[in-house]
Amino acid sequence: MIKYICRHCHTFVGEINQRAITEQQLGFHFLTPDERRDIISYNTNGDVTVRVVCDYCHEALEANPELSLLASPLQ
Repeated sequence: MIKYICRHCHTFVGEINQRAITEQQLGFHFLTPDERRDIISYNTNGDVTVRVVCDYCHEALEANPELSLLASPLQ
């Protein structure tokens, strides 16, 4: 299972329950090694957690770009 969680507010964004999906289908192969370490976590049970930005946090950061300078801007 692949879970998408907001990196800022930790809100559940969605999930994919399909086990046969590849990293290429998800677009992970476009990420640099540093981006992969920052965005993707592989859990011991085989699940994957992907840290993204939810719509709410995206809008807040767009309206207030200075928030991106804080460690936890939207918590």
